Amino acid sequence: MAKSRNTAFFCKECGFESAKWMGQCPACREWNTFVEEPVGKSEGPSGKIRPLQKARPARLSEISIDERDRDSTGYKELDRVLGGGVVAGSLVLVGGDPGIGKSTLLLQVCRNLAASGKKVLYISGEESLKQIKLRANRIGQVSGELLFLCETSLDGIQETIMEIKPDVVIIDSIQTMYREEICAAPGSVSQVRESTNLLMQIAKGSGVTIFIVGHVTKEGVVAGPRVLEHMVDTVLYFEGDRHASYRILRGVKNRFGSTNEIGVFEMREQGLTEVENPSEFMLEGRPENASGAVVACAMEGTRPILLEVQALVTQSNLGIPRRTAAGTDYNRVNLLMAVLEKRCHYEMSRYDAYVNIAGGMRMNEPALDLAIVLALVSSLKDKPVDEKTIVFGEVGLSGEVRAVSMAEQRVNEAVKLGFTRCILPQICLNKMKATDKIKLTGVRNVREAISEL
Repeated sequence: MAKSRNTAFFCKECGFESAKWMGQCPACREWNTFVEEPVGKSEGPSGKIRPLQKARPARLSEISIDERDRDSTGYKELDRVLGGGVVAGSLVLVGGDPGIGKSTLLLQVCRNLAASGKKVLYISGEESLKQIKLRANRIGQVSGELLFLCETSLDGIQETIMEIKPDVVIIDSIQTMYREEICAAPGSVSQVRESTNLLMQIAKGSGVTIFIVGHVTKEGVVAGPRVLEHMVDTVLYFEGDRHASYRILRGVKNRFGSTNEIGVFEMREQGLTEVENPSEFMLEGRPENASGAVVACAMEGTRPILLEVQALVTQSNLGIPRRTAAGTDYNRVNLLMAVLEKRCHYEMSRYDAYVNIAGGMRMNEPALDLAIVLALVSSLKDKPVDEKTIVFGEVGLSGEVRAVSMAEQRVNEAVKLGFTRCILPQICLNKMKATDKIKLTGVRNVREAISEL
């Protein structure tokens, strides 16, 4: 008689199921991603989900689109990342390092939504009600229909949602939730996949907006199977050093808006507050008359952000010079130093070089190339760059300065913060309107940019 199989192997990346362990997943081709988990009898994909109403096909002309379907979270920064607000019936995954402020942000969003007349249900599987109240007292007055529940069984959570019928539900966190018919521990591949599937059907079937908090691994991705990110509508990552004051909310997937927008927050004693002008926030505390410091402008979606590029070039005592890049691409820095050595005849191979984006920001936009080059030359010659000068432009392998997108928006942001001079690609200057608010200097190659400074 054949022996019944009580365990199966699942791929952590895509959720592929196999009867035996394999070194490489045949579905996503990733190596060493199979984990063994117990399996039990299940009632099928739908489990105990009861559909609210029978779905029927609809013509495209019968589907109405209304801007009022989006609800504001009370934070312009979060609304920007979400594409204009929260869409009813959407499933949003919020990931981030422990202690970064995910629960604090969502609790503040719950407070704003409840104050605007929405019925909100906050479900926590990690904290007790007393712990939640202590955090709620810190963020300020809470009013409206804001309900709290400590529960980890999704079957009980489903019954509560069907009974209360809230407009918004917060699940904190998905790794603590479990379904009774799945014979696996909470946080496992099977439980996370099936739990998310249940929440997705509740959101789509009843029009409830559900926010899911997800833990991240040491690699910085949401813990659990990769299929978790495929199932939800929006994936937000909360980034930043938890020992620093600022936080960056970045959208990596959004079915209802752009994935290039970011929101900037600052952690204070009373909770998270918006940073409406990130450029001014990033440029605070700039040194005066210091060589190797250049202000650049990068674009995050439609938002220009001014930041300081710092470089330190010192004589090397090693056979192979040391290179370090913090906040930007390490290989890009090596490429730009090779351009300086080949096209401008600077002996960069004799020097150690350290490049840093001040404030802890991470930017890989090509528009930072020219600022990095000028910061390296400024540090090499020990000559400071005027603190009222802003620089942006892409540098090619021939030393040419290439055009970048949205140059006019970058210049306007520099004018707002009081900069008096801007060095930009000549191609961008030819397409811009003349202005007397800031002096615009167009350059065609790296040599011209260095001579201008």
